Amino acid sequence: MKSKKKLFAGTALLIVFIVWTILVQFIDVQAVGVNGTKIGFASINTWFHKLTGVHLSVYTVTDWLGLVPICICVFFGIVGLRQFIKCKSIFKVDADIILLGIYYVIVIFAYLVFEMIPINYRPILIDGFMEASYPSSTTLLVLSVMPSFKFQITRRSRKAVLRNAVDVFATAFSTFMIIGRLLSGVHWCTDIIGSVLLSTGLFMLYQFSVEFAEQRKSERNAEV
Repeated sequence: MKSKKKLFAGTALLIVFIVWTILVQFIDVQAVGVNGTKIGFASINTWFHKLTGVHLSVYTVTDWLGLVPICICVFFGIVGLRQFIKCKSIFKVDADIILLGIYYVIVIFAYLVFEMIPINYRPILIDGFMEASYPSSTTLLVLSVMPSFKFQITRRSRKAVLRNAVDVFATAFSTFMIIGRLLSGVHWCTDIIGSVLLSTGLFMLYQFSVEFAEQRKSERNAEV
């Protein structure tokens, strides 16, 4: 029952993300971006941007900290590779690890799609260039990887201290990165909202897929 709720909630969030993406392109669109680029929800976005200002030092810090979730992806990639080498079969690698790899690939694919098809551009030039801004790629990466990190450690570790430490770290790190990207002034606030919707929806669907795979495995074992 809980698995179905995650399926429905994750699907609903992805639908909301799609609707939000469409609205960003049609509601209150004004040429207020860098070099006269058009931005949706222009009044809210420009108000928030003026409120926070631009803080490139915060941008640099959060940019470098974006390596943390990448390292976590590499770590779980190594976990899966070790299982594959040991078992000599992809089918004997833990289902949640295989699904985690698929989940990360989907996140990367989403990032690449929005890089190739910019919805809007950053409020400022980065090193003299216009860069795609929607959704915030760093926020998307962090909010996709950190919850999965917590999810995996909770499943795999028997040590309550480690589970609690990872829980606190993942929550604090994610919060810091979201606030940091908002205050840095390198994104419109609608970019951050889009990332939150997309990453949360994808993660909930990942949770559902893991629980569904385990349920099917239990049913097969019961039949034997």
